Amino acid sequence: MSYFTLASIEIALLGLLSGVAGTLIVLRRRSFFAVALSHATFPGGVVFAVLGWNLLIGQALFAAVLVLAMTLLARIPGQGRQVTSGVVLSFGFALGTLLAALNPGLGVPVEALLVGSPLSVTTGDVAATAGVLVAALACVAVFGRRILFHTFDPVGFAAAGFRTWPIELAVTGVIAASVVVAMPAVGAILGVAVLIAPAAAARVLTQRLEWIPLIAAVLGIGGGIAGLWISREFSIAAGGSVGLVLTAIFLICAAFRAIKVTAR
Repeated sequence: MSYFTLASIEIALLGLLSGVAGTLIVLRRRSFFAVALSHATFPGGVVFAVLGWNLLIGQALFAAVLVLAMTLLARIPGQGRQVTSGVVLSFGFALGTLLAALNPGLGVPVEALLVGSPLSVTTGDVAATAGVLVAALACVAVFGRRILFHTFDPVGFAAAGFRTWPIELAVTGVIAASVVVAMPAVGAILGVAVLIAPAAAARVLTQRLEWIPLIAAVLGIGGGIAGLWISREFSIAAGGSVGLVLTAIFLICAAFRAIKVTAR
């Protein structure tokens, strides 16, 4: 299998994942949390690169630690999720930068950890993304109704006697796993754009919740493949090309919505 075919499969899987994880991020307003998590897992990749181990495992383990830290910090009176996410983002990115500076002979360039490259993904990376996609779909199938209930009426959800923590754990787990598996292809910086931009564009295009995942998946796959094609034709960075195309799709959708509303 050629490297471009493997990259196309990975981007397509991430596009499908944007329909699940991206929709959760957008509807539950967890964009900054996802950004913080993606940047803060940088140290895990650096440490495992130094040790010569699998970077994805290192980032996944560090993501689990950070999710626990955010959960504990959020329980401090007067501290919300945005504050704790900001603290963890600053800590993780600063620690990763320090570790990278102390180990200039890393087997993997720091740029690869930050921006990734779809053209360098392995069959293991693709398998991990496929596994997370299946797990995310299973999670939504089991908890979907309760997630929607808690998303739009948290007070009513608690009043109905449901426990909040299983839903929070399920959603956080899906987001964290999705962010981690996106990193080999698009890195810590661009990974969130690949997950969020298609879902955000879908949210702009329709008010019907049941259509958002499908539209997000279509935009994610189409925009991702288009970005790969542009990178190959014009010899530019694949990760950056994919990120820019998906961002452009969101801006076009937002402009279309604005024009439509103004015309009424």
